[in-house]
Amino acid sequence: MTTNPVNGALHGLKVIDLSRVLGGPYCTQILADHGADVLKIEPPQGDETRGWGPPFDAHGTASYFLGLNRNKRGMTMDLAQPAQREALLALLADADVLVENFKTGTMEKWGLGFGTLSAKFPRLIHCRVSGFGADGPKGGLPGYDAAIQAMVGLMSVNGETDANGGQPVRMGVPVVDLFTGLNAALGILLALKEREKSGQGQFVEAALYDCGLALLHPHSANHLLDPRIVPGRSGNAHPNICPYDTFATGSTPIFLAVGNDGQFGKLCELIGAPELPGDPRFATNRQRNAHREVLKQLLEAKLKQFDCEPLADRLVRAGVPCAPIHDVPAALADPHTQHRGMVVEIGDAYRGVVSPVKLSRTPATYRLGPPTR
Repeated sequence: MTTNPVNGALHGLKVIDLSRVLGGPYCTQILADHGADVLKIEPPQGDETRGWGPPFDAHGTASYFLGLNRNKRGMTMDLAQPAQREALLALLADADVLVENFKTGTMEKWGLGFGTLSAKFPRLIHCRVSGFGADGPKGGLPGYDAAIQAMVGLMSVNGETDANGGQPVRMGVPVVDLFTGLNAALGILLALKEREKSGQGQFVEAALYDCGLALLHPHSANHLLDPRIVPGRSGNAHPNICPYDTFATGSTPIFLAVGNDGQFGKLCELIGAPELPGDPRFATNRQRNAHREVLKQLLEAKLKQFDCEPLADRLVRAGVPCAPIHDVPAALADPHTQHRGMVVEIGDAYRGVVSPVKLSRTPATYRLGPPTR
């Protein structure tokens, strides 16, 4: 974790950020953490996530906004006003990247569409984060994380099984928005790399709908290979791998993520069930999947002799993927979280989770708290 102003990998890159809420701001925070000069331009009423609380900081700004907008300079513009649009064009004259997530057609209505901007600034990379893209049956419609989760099938595979009274459940974090922001940043970097050869900018689009569908692995792969498979909810269990689920112990539950026969054999050895790998029902992953319910019962009968935390530590050190199930405070306070420098403080008022990308020579730096108003 670096807070001093060393030059990051994207030092010298100038980004104009017109985006609001999550996907766009997450994208530009990734760029800013790695050295880009990001100017966040908000409408007069501000980014709406400033009010998405509690909790709020001493300035009345919600934690939701604070978590997505560090390392950015800030200003306000009303782009409905022609003079403000001219001011934006002046800022774009020496910018490398423009990021926005206006409803499709808005920038074009203002005379700021990609065609117009690329004619003025041929090296500019224009990135749009949208709900569904500009065309197609849903083209131009607004998109929201939870609605996309429902539409693309993510909710259909999340939740307890029908046998346990389950219903489709929204994932507890906005995975579609975050994944879209990550793909937007990746698309920008790809366009920057290509610009080194061509000297030309291009339009980069990251749509929530596309990114939500891309998150469906392995369920989409299972169905595309065998259309008879209709993926559904399996609780914490994996549709393809066994044992890969939550299991009761003598204290709190443990999550086992056993991915191969060797790991299964080691697990059975360490919990006192060395006979299970030799049982034809459990010899391979395919056979374990076919007999997963009886295997779970047999494993839990042994696991109930152990406390979760020491058992999890012993298993993972022996090469068996597993973990205790922590809540958010426990995860943030974990000694390994601290060792990895995953929480940063900027001044006295800002604490946040840092970039997970670690570069040896040009690490991410944390220079500015989120812009105030």
